[in-house]
Amino acid sequence: MKENPISFQLKLKPEDFLPATEEEKQSQVIMRESVSFWKDGMRRLLKNKVAMASIVVIILVMIFSFIMPAFYPYSYKTQIKGANNLAPMEYSKEEQARIDAGEKVFPHIFGTDKMGRDYAIRVMMGSRISLLVGLIATGIILVIGSAYGSIAAFFGGWTDLVMMRIVDIIYTVPDILLIVLLKFALKAPLESLKDVPGFSWVSVVGENLISIFIVFALLYWVGMARMVRSQVLTLKESEYVTAARALGVGNGKIIKKHLLTNCIGTLIVTTTLQIPSSIFTESFLSFLGMGVAVPLPSLGSLASDAINGMNTYPYLLFIPALLISLIILSFNLLGDGLRDAFDPKLKN
Repeated sequence: MKENPISFQLKLKPEDFLPATEEEKQSQVIMRESVSFWKDGMRRLLKNKVAMASIVVIILVMIFSFIMPAFYPYSYKTQIKGANNLAPMEYSKEEQARIDAGEKVFPHIFGTDKMGRDYAIRVMMGSRISLLVGLIATGIILVIGSAYGSIAAFFGGWTDLVMMRIVDIIYTVPDILLIVLLKFALKAPLESLKDVPGFSWVSVVGENLISIFIVFALLYWVGMARMVRSQVLTLKESEYVTAARALGVGNGKIIKKHLLTNCIGTLIVTTTLQIPSSIFTESFLSFLGMGVAVPLPSLGSLASDAINGMNTYPYLLFIPALLISLIILSFNLLGDGLRDAFDPKLKN
C-alpha cells in the first residue's frame, strides 16, 4: 500500500511498545539530587572563593596567635636590656656582640618597643586577646539575644510588648559611659578578689576587660534579640509547632528544639558578623586605655602605645592596625559568604 506523504497518521512499530530500559529511564530524570540543608549550604560555601580565602586567612591568624607563641623564644612581658626601639630584624649591641662571638640569637622580626620588649610576640599575644574577647563576647551576645528574642516572640502579646520596649530603652544607653562607670564601680570588689584562691585570673585580666564583658552582656545583645524575634514570629505559626503543642510538648522544648533549631542558619551568619564588631569594639576601647591590664597587650592597646611615636617608629602602629583590619575584613567576608550559602531567600 502506497503511503500518503501528507498523512498525519502515526507510524508505529511493534518494538516501539517494548518497556523502556534503565538507561532510557535515567535519561528522562531531570530532578537534582536531594541534599540536606547543611550539605547544600556547604556546597554553596565551597564555591565562594572569597569566603574560602577568608577562612584560610582566619586559620593563619589563629595559628599566628595561639600556636606560634608556644615556640617563640621571647616573652611578651620580658624587657631586653639595651634593646629599646629596635627596627625590624635589628639587634642590640649586646646581642650583636653575642652573634660576633659565634652565639645564635633569634632576630626581632618586628623590632622592639620603647620598653625593650620583642614586638612580634606582643602582636601575637595582642591578636590572641582580641580574638578571645571577640569570640567570648559574641558567645555572650548569642546566648542572651537568642533566648530573649525567642521568648518575646513565642509568647507574644504583653510579654512581647514589654520585652521589646526594654530593648528600645537599652538602645539609648551610652556604652562608653557605662564602661567607665563599671570600671570604677568594680575596682574595689575586684581588688579584694585578687588574693582569693581561684581568682588569680582577675589580676591578669583586669577590671577594664571584665567591665567590657559585662557591658556586652548588658547592652550588645539587643540586635541579636531583634533578629531572632523576627525569625520566631514567622516560624511559630508553622504546622510542626502546632503539632508539638497538640502532643503536649512544653514551651521551653518547642523554643529550643523546633524554633531555634530552624533559625540556626541565620544565627550562624549573624554570629559570624558579630565577631568582627566585638573585636573592633574591644580594640577601640583598648585604644582609649580602657582595655586589658598592663603588661598584657591587645591590638588596640599596641596601636595606642605606638601613636605617640608614629613619626619616628611608624611600623609599631601599622603592624597592629593592619592586623586588626585583616581580621575584621576576613570575618566580614566570611559572614557574607555564609549568608549567601545558608539564606534560603538568596538561593537560585
